[in-house]
Amino acid sequence: MAKPVVLIAEELSPATVEALGDEFEIRHTNGADREQLLPALAEANAVLIRSATKMDKEAIAAAPNLKVIARAGVGLDNVDTPAATEHGVMVVNAPTSNIVSAAELAVSHILSLSRNIADAHASMKQGEWKRSKYTGVELYEKTIGIVGLGRIGTLVANRLTGFDVNLIGYDPYVTQARAEQIGVELVEMDELMKRSDYITIHIPKTPETTGMIADREFAMAKPNLRIVNCSRGGIIDEEALYKALSENKIAGAGLDVFNSEPPQGSKLLELDNILLTPHLGASTGEAQEKAGISVAKSVRLALAGDLVPDAVNVAGGLIDASVKPGIPLAEKLGQLLSGIAHASLTSIEVEVRGFIAEHDVTVLKLAALKGIFQNMVTDQVSYVNAPLIAEGRGVEVKLTTDTNSEEYRNVTIIRATLGDGSSVSVAGTVTGPKLNQKIVNINGYDVEVPMDDNFVVMVYDDRPGIVAIYGSAFAEANVNIAAMQIARRSEGGKALSVITVDSPVSPEILDQIQSKTQADYVRAVTLTEN
Repeated sequence: MAKPVVLIAEELSPATVEALGDEFEIRHTNGADREQLLPALAEANAVLIRSATKMDKEAIAAAPNLKVIARAGVGLDNVDTPAATEHGVMVVNAPTSNIVSAAELAVSHILSLSRNIADAHASMKQGEWKRSKYTGVELYEKTIGIVGLGRIGTLVANRLTGFDVNLIGYDPYVTQARAEQIGVELVEMDELMKRSDYITIHIPKTPETTGMIADREFAMAKPNLRIVNCSRGGIIDEEALYKALSENKIAGAGLDVFNSEPPQGSKLLELDNILLTPHLGASTGEAQEKAGISVAKSVRLALAGDLVPDAVNVAGGLIDASVKPGIPLAEKLGQLLSGIAHASLTSIEVEVRGFIAEHDVTVLKLAALKGIFQNMVTDQVSYVNAPLIAEGRGVEVKLTTDTNSEEYRNVTIIRATLGDGSSVSVAGTVTGPKLNQKIVNINGYDVEVPMDDNFVVMVYDDRPGIVAIYGSAFAEANVNIAAMQIARRSEGGKALSVITVDSPVSPEILDQIQSKTQADYVRAVTLTEN
């Protein structure tokens, strides 16, 4: 019997090939050269790539036997994941391969900024000896603010502990108990900006976090603040950072990531009080080798039909055909739940009702967790590491099933208890021959809303004029309402509006609506495909 063909499209470590074993026919090609890549894909069952090979719709269509695309790294910008999913091709990467390297780089930036290492080195290379010019500061007893206490943020905290610093942190998705476990005092973002001598950022880039540190935040900062971003470009507003540095409102900054890479023409390049590196977070030999070995193991699992921990689009393994349509639904419900939650999560329950509960529906729990954590953490969230992320944050998770479902053939319900003792819940179903996804309940309010990309969810006292208020606010902001549904439990009580809009809504518009309607809450949720 012919061996499965594994195509290696870029240079990978010998350990990667060794991890694949001798059960496959290994072929090599230059993935950056389309004329070589496309013909080579024709017989490939798996392809291993890094960043130079573009696995787009054309490449995927050229590979009729392809079962898995393996990216030996974290990012997936060069892989068309939706197209791969459409063709039944699994996409895997190595989400934890660079976490130690990324954490160490952040600490390196902090130390280099403290002791002016880069500038002193450049001065020495020019034949100078200016000891007094490069007088630095100690980390000892300084306050370091960590924005994001996921896996990388936690590693940074662990490494900084040995410097006898005072660690504070901001992460709305982490409980106080979890923060205390890693020796970090949990504070609000404004307090972190005011108290910190150093700030290091370790959060994902989302519509909510883009530009979250800007003029307002820098106005709160100490003049001796040194801020480091080795996470994602754009979380710090670069124009505001330039202003703060050029006007000496803060002491320094270290950046490994930028709005546009490379940052050609950026005014930040002109400054002396900034330390810049060209996106080196994963650029260590150890991280590269870990990535190669990790994806090689995933390829072995995928081609054997086993569950693949680092699959980003499908879980792998045997999943009943009746369960599969519920996977993207559960993931989107998870995103919706995390979007309407106003505090950190302490427990999550996924309940599956209906005839599909006769089968193994564990994958629906995994999909729900993947959706919940997708925009909460910097790590790439997969179907199997999502429970580990929950465990690491002290979140209890359980799955319950019931073959009875009164209103729908099948329904998936996600409930979460929050750190303040309150709870949130969402429910959805897949209906009809076209497998349409619908939201059928939010926080106990019955609705029937087709799944879409952008929602605004609000709860308020049921009274005349509310729709006119938020309709006017959206119109003034040029946000088009595509659909709307209002649910209530009793006349004159609380009402819930679910509004489908054509574009994301800014926090300023939400604040305006909440103020004018005196709503209990107004939340905007953008659902994304991973």
